[in-house]
Amino acid sequence: MTQETATIAAGCFWCVEAVFDDLAGVESVESGYIGGHVANPTYRQVCDGDTGHAEAIRIVFDTAQITFADVLDIFFHVHDATQLNRQGNDIGTQYRSAIFPHDAGQQAEARAAIERAQADVDKPIVTTIEPLATWYPAEDYHQEYFDREGSSNGYCMAIVAPKLRKFRKAYAERLKDGVTAGA
Repeated sequence: MTQETATIAAGCFWCVEAVFDDLAGVESVESGYIGGHVANPTYRQVCDGDTGHAEAIRIVFDTAQITFADVLDIFFHVHDATQLNRQGNDIGTQYRSAIFPHDAGQQAEARAAIERAQADVDKPIVTTIEPLATWYPAEDYHQEYFDREGSSNGYCMAIVAPKLRKFRKAYAERLKDGVTAGA
């Protein structure tokens, strides 16, 4: 098994973590912060929008089951990459759409994925390709947040759950064993 790591930002990390947790071939997903200028930022600091960090996820995946191109195509499917520095009501640079390539191959694939995504929409894709920077894992209570809090958190019920249902329906054949498209 060959593993690869992808680092992407697509708005609130609770939303995209839940999606990629369900994807066959994904070994782990960690929520965190990247792309800013403050060492060891806290959630509160990042939410205030002054650190320059994006809420992001770091995905470790098995390349025999899923490619980086697949990861990026799903990334573009599950968020609105035409919204600058926001996803829905989450507004600020911390919610930007960004790809942080780990090497030159990922950089090239990121450009190609943006082109593929642009062909599917009328508005300009605003996703940035940013240099890989220091990764700061989010606080423990953010990890696997939707799995733990989704059924009792209003934001999760209104925002994350519909996004997850849409993903599961569109990618039913790509889900991990035990995850159902209708759930």
